[in-house]
Amino acid sequence: MNAHTDILRAAPAPRALFRHVRTHRVLASVLVLAILPWLVPNQSVATNILVYGLFGAGFNLMFGYMGMLSFGHAAFFGVGAYGAGILIAQAGQPWWIALPAAVVIAAVLALAMGLLAIRTRGIYFAMVTLALSQCVYFLVYQLPESGGENGLRGVNVATLRLPGVTLDLLDPTVKYFAFLAVVALALLALSRVLASPFGGAVEAIRENEARTRACGFHVEHTKLIAFVLSGAVCGLAGALNAIHLSSVAIESLHYETSGLVVMLCLLGGMGTFFGPFVGAALFLLIQDVFSLWTEHWQLYVGAIFMFFVLFFPKGVWGTFLEKTDGR
Repeated sequence: MNAHTDILRAAPAPRALFRHVRTHRVLASVLVLAILPWLVPNQSVATNILVYGLFGAGFNLMFGYMGMLSFGHAAFFGVGAYGAGILIAQAGQPWWIALPAAVVIAAVLALAMGLLAIRTRGIYFAMVTLALSQCVYFLVYQLPESGGENGLRGVNVATLRLPGVTLDLLDPTVKYFAFLAVVALALLALSRVLASPFGGAVEAIRENEARTRACGFHVEHTKLIAFVLSGAVCGLAGALNAIHLSSVAIESLHYETSGLVVMLCLLGGMGTFFGPFVGAALFLLIQDVFSLWTEHWQLYVGAIFMFFVLFFPKGVWGTFLEKTDGR
């Protein structure tokens, strides 16, 4: 009888553990990401997962939490990359100026695009953001500083000088953990936003926009602020990507990049905090494996993506969280 009672008491323990982990979601996310380099083929893939996971986290603020599908987030990712890249490669600015500047540039662009797009809904919002993103693509393409179709080269940050210490970014492991520190700060800020009354208003708009408006919230202002915050996080991801690759490709602004981040969120689980990183890991690992086998790797990636959408409609991480909640 005592043994049976002990089993009953122990059964809910894993579920309670998962709830505790979600309460401290930033710390849990950082701890998992800290061991990622030893779980994937190499540090380069791990850094890509980190960068694109942050890109997905920024996009997820609009898509997962607000419930608005944008096909224009490549503009923020690409502008952040070009902003940091031009400042480092051509203006000779240090990283600690280039990174914040890239975030500000992406946020300003998001404000301009949001003022034009935010009053539309559904497919109209998606199409307006796509059109505006393509306008940004061609504007940047025409800039002499962007390098046109050749992209921007020479975004070299070999060392990271901090008070009392100098980090060698040519060491892949050092680079990964330097990036992880930046991503951790971004996730902390994002978590605070989502846990605030503003975050509650964002999710309320997703569930019932008319009721949220009736409760006294200014829906358009909330959408615009969320759009700007989303663009800022994506701009930071783009800046990190530019430093990681030491270059910026014009394709970072293309609509295919917008489609990629949608795929990452759907794979991992839209509206979940850690889902974008799970989606980025799945996509990039599948791409890494199948591209070694065949030049037609996109066919297999597409088939696997359809499988996950059909059988894991809430994404891999979203489904996992649903099961641990016992629903």
